[in-house]
Amino acid sequence: MAGVEPAERVDLTRAGHEPEDACRDVQPPGAVRTVLLLSWVSLLWMVAEGGLGLFAGLRAHSVSLVAWALGSAIEGLASVIVIWRFSGSRRLSETAELRAQRAVAVSFWLLAVFITAEAVRALLGTASGEATTLGLVVTAASLVVMPGLGVAKRRLGARLGSGATTGEGTQNLLCAAQAGAVLVGLAVRALTGIEWLDPVIALGLAAWSVQEGREAWEGEDCC
Repeated sequence: MAGVEPAERVDLTRAGHEPEDACRDVQPPGAVRTVLLLSWVSLLWMVAEGGLGLFAGLRAHSVSLVAWALGSAIEGLASVIVIWRFSGSRRLSETAELRAQRAVAVSFWLLAVFITAEAVRALLGTASGEATTLGLVVTAASLVVMPGLGVAKRRLGARLGSGATTGEGTQNLLCAAQAGAVLVGLAVRALTGIEWLDPVIALGLAAWSVQEGREAWEGEDCC
C-alpha cells in the first residue's frame, strides 16, 4: 500500500488540490509587464485628469469640479500601490501582495469618504454646480477610457492572483461610474431642473467603494 500514496498525491495535484500558495508562484512575465504598463497609463491619466480638472474648476470657481479633480489623486494612489507591488523582488512576495491589497482597500475607503462628503455638500446646496467645457470633455474622456483599463486589470488580477491589481481595476470602473453620474446629473438638471440626482448617485457609488474596500482588505482566494 506504501506505493499507492505517491500516485494519490499526484492525482490530487492534477485535480487542482495544490498548496494554497502555488497559484501565487506562477506569474507570467508578460502579464506582470502588462499590469505595470496599465498602472503607469492609469497614473499618468489621473495626473492629467486631475490637473486639467483643477485648472478648469479654479478658472470657473467651481467647487464641485475642483473636488472631482482632487479625487483623481486618491484614485491615482491605487496605481502607485500596484506599481510598487510588482517592482523588483516584491513581484513574488506574498507579504508585498497583502500590504498592497490592504493599501488599495484604504484608498477605497478614502475615496468613499471623499465622495460622501461632496454628495452631502451638494444635497445641502453648499457646493457649486457649475460646469465648463474643459471639465465636461475630461469627464467624458474618463467615461470612455476607464472601463477598458478597469476590465483589463481585473482580468490580469485574476490571472496573477493579485487582489491589489483587481482592486485597482475596480477603482478604474468606479472612476468611469463617477464620470457617468456627473454627465447624467448635468443632463437631467438641464432638462428637468432636478439637482439632487447627481449626489444621490454619488452616495450609491460611495457605498460601492466601501464594499469593494472591505473585499480588498479581506483578500480573495486566487485559486
